[in-house]
Amino acid sequence: MKTLMTATALLLATSALASAEGVLNLYNWGNYTSPELLAKFEAETGIKVTVTDYDSNDTALAKVEAGGSGFDLVVPSANYVPIFVEKGLIQELDLTRLANHGNIAPEWVDVPWDKGRKFTIPWQWGSTGIAVNTSVYKGDPNTSAVFLQVPDELKGKINVVPEMNDIVNLAIMFVGGEPCTEDTEVLKKARDALLAAKPDWLSMDYGATEKMSNNDWAASVNWNGSSMRIRLANPDVVFGFPREGYPLFMDSVALLKDAQNVDEAYKFLDFIMIPENAAMISSFARYANGIAGSEPFMPEDMKTAPEVVVPEEFRAAGRFLPTCSPKATEYVTAIWTELQK
Repeated sequence: MKTLMTATALLLATSALASAEGVLNLYNWGNYTSPELLAKFEAETGIKVTVTDYDSNDTALAKVEAGGSGFDLVVPSANYVPIFVEKGLIQELDLTRLANHGNIAPEWVDVPWDKGRKFTIPWQWGSTGIAVNTSVYKGDPNTSAVFLQVPDELKGKINVVPEMNDIVNLAIMFVGGEPCTEDTEVLKKARDALLAAKPDWLSMDYGATEKMSNNDWAASVNWNGSSMRIRLANPDVVFGFPREGYPLFMDSVALLKDAQNVDEAYKFLDFIMIPENAAMISSFARYANGIAGSEPFMPEDMKTAPEVVVPEEFRAAGRFLPTCSPKATEYVTAIWTELQK
């Protein structure tokens, strides 16, 4: 789930995504794929990877479900993997073709969204919280009140990333509910909190890495890896973990059912499970990965980064978003639609 997004996905015509030996078409979140990793993969295999960006899980799901995308691999978040499986959009992996499958860290193998890792390979994982420029706001960043009860210093200066499940569930947890709740009283409180706060927001946009680095925004609901990149460019920025509850995510790579470059896809999947290569992914986007043995290859500054190493007092507040029931999804979508008006 997460870093800066770009909106180039739909600008590429499907015809441009050719099926040919030595090519691979990866559909991934924007600003999330290490150019160094791709260069190494091409140098070692001769396979050229074309990356097309998307800006949300819903965008990726809709594009793939429409059919004929021309993509081989996609990188959905944990709560969307079961949806891709249920809809028959991704295929079960042939683990005999993945010699490095055993490198997946034990805690990331029997995950609720993909038991035994039969459909996906870990990409990166992290958390959704609040990035705040302390030169503008010196209050507590570890609360969703920063964007739901916007302090005077941040009014008209705060951004909210337009990622439906993260934002609505942050609001649900803020008012005391659980992610994917069907409790209409809780959902009404969350909706009311969002609608009341929206006039104090500057924007609902992706782009925090650049815009907070440049002081265009003073705060943003954001992801931890992106927020680390911001802090390295702008030391005034800190990342807060909302104590009321915040989403954790893991994005994983899946092989599409209609992939045309299957051999190339398997080579890439096996390649990213080599510890040194997994660390290269993390080094670029600044999120943790799920590959055992990658730690010695990780950047030193990530090993102690406050965005990556969650303070003990806030660890219990983080939770992976489940795949919502149809009714809960309907409620969340309705709230989101109203918020977009």
